[in-house]
Amino acid sequence: MAITKTDFMRGMQCEKMLWLDKHKPGLRLIPPEIQARLDAGNDFGDRAMSMFGPYEEMTVYRPGTTIPDKKAMLARTQEHLSLGTPVICEAAFSNYNNYCAVDLLRKTETGYDMYEVKNAPEVYEQFVRDAGFQYYIVTRCGVRIGHVFLVIHGPDEENPFLPVDITKQAKDCYSWINEHIWALNRLQKEPEEPPTQPGSQCTEPYACWYYDYCHGLNKPAEQLAIDDLTDQTPR
Repeated sequence: MAITKTDFMRGMQCEKMLWLDKHKPGLRLIPPEIQARLDAGNDFGDRAMSMFGPYEEMTVYRPGTTIPDKKAMLARTQEHLSLGTPVICEAAFSNYNNYCAVDLLRKTETGYDMYEVKNAPEVYEQFVRDAGFQYYIVTRCGVRIGHVFLVIHGPDEENPFLPVDITKQAKDCYSWINEHIWALNRLQKEPEEPPTQPGSQCTEPYACWYYDYCHGLNKPAEQLAIDDLTDQTPR
């Protein structure tokens, strides 16, 4: 069990969130409006793959599922890096099993530039950290990254993709990520749920899918059954 980009971002928002992802994912409750934004983000990312013309996508799914086959994606990525493919999308990298898939790598004379795509009107700090995590993993895999760009929504549909250079900010995250990634690795393996109390992390920077659980607004089925029996006990 190691850390992915999503694990890292969720764990840095709230340790309990990461622990629940690994031990009690059935407690997730994703509101329809959040799911709609996630779907829109995926669609924006898919369209951005062609922003520099022809590309090769590294995504491979396990047979009969929509679950990414990380091992196959890692192998396919290494193949295309060896071939010098000009534009590689969803390029997969793993360092000590910590994993990320980069939205877009574009070959340069000295290596690659990296592009992280976000369906948003401006650059937010969490996006920089997201890209910083990818830079950390990719460079530790021996790939030379020149510039790091965040691709946000352009001014209109005629110009839908606006790359913003965040190279310095993303690279500056390296030590911070190295400081926390190993602690999050240990945390997710702990047998006991962290005693984290609800707070601002429940909604910032993202709404937590376990909000109802942590605020006592929903209960596991077995607890509901116990409560029902208690309600029927004569007083």
